[in-house]
Amino acid sequence: MPDHDSAAWQPRMTDTEAAAEARRIIEDAYRPVPQMPTAYRDTTPLPAYGPTPPVPQPDRRIVPAWAAGTAVAGIGVGATCVGVGCGIWLACQGFAAVTLTSVLFVTLPIAAVAAVAAAIGSALRSLKATHTETHHHYAGPVRQETNTITAPAYGLIARNRNELNR
Repeated sequence: MPDHDSAAWQPRMTDTEAAAEARRIIEDAYRPVPQMPTAYRDTTPLPAYGPTPPVPQPDRRIVPAWAAGTAVAGIGVGATCVGVGCGIWLACQGFAAVTLTSVLFVTLPIAAVAAVAAAIGSALRSLKATHTETHHHYAGPVRQETNTITAPAYGLIARNRNELNR
């Protein structure tokens, strides 16, 4: 018997076994792959009421709304001033030899008025936003719990033990 490596040596197939194996491999290659759904939407209707009470969902924005509004107003004021300044500069090109510095000095009062208007609007909006009332309207059995957790932390290294005793 020839010396074969035991891992690489395999017994030979008969011609009928080889034909059957080839037929099986070809059939597997041409068999359609079952399609898996990529999304599923549950269309069952939700219950109108249930045992779970409503959960408060506090608003946790990274940037306050007044700050975002002020930023947008500032961008608008800046773009308006640049546009008006360029328009005046282009209009003045036909009338006289106007320098860019003189056009900027002409548009400076416009920019100041726009900036003051944006600041006043932002201040009024923030004053209006300080008084907010939240009304909760519930229909059905609702149980509200208010828990107060006091966690004193003092010393150089503080260890918090948030325990809710009932």
